[in-house]
Amino acid sequence: MKRFKARYGASPLHLLLVLASFALTGYAGIRLLSGQEPWKVVLWFVGAALLHDLVLVPLYSLADGAARTLIDGRRPPVAAESAARPAGTLVNYVRVPAFLSGLLFLTYFPLILRQGDRFTAYTTLPDDVFLGRWLLISAVLFALSALALLIRVFRSRSAAGGG
Repeated sequence: MKRFKARYGASPLHLLLVLASFALTGYAGIRLLSGQEPWKVVLWFVGAALLHDLVLVPLYSLADGAARTLIDGRRPPVAAESAARPAGTLVNYVRVPAFLSGLLFLTYFPLILRQGDRFTAYTTLPDDVFLGRWLLISAVLFALSALALLIRVFRSRSAAGGG
């Protein structure tokens, strides 16, 4: 086992999972490309990759840089930092709920933007509830993140004062 791990770099379970994921991806690719017009699937994948790499990556890199500058940019140097201020980056308390909210929007945007007549037939819900629910879920995610930040600040102050 040690010899395998030294040679491969990970456990046999890792290799098994990687091979299973390749098999599943191959099966999905064969199923997708066996349709009537497989070129549309290829075009969609290429378009999605180009859209992601050429448009979305610069946009969310710019947004992340702006958030880091606004949130973490005004922090004093590490040596002058007080013990009451939590260590590490504070921008993650914005990144995580923003990412989850964006992922939910990306998944359900036809319903949120009232473009999914076909989907609302399956859900049996009126089409005007999805925007409010997405906003509510996003607000709860940001509130939970703020609560986690408050707990972190409280614990760091308690540790600095009591220790």
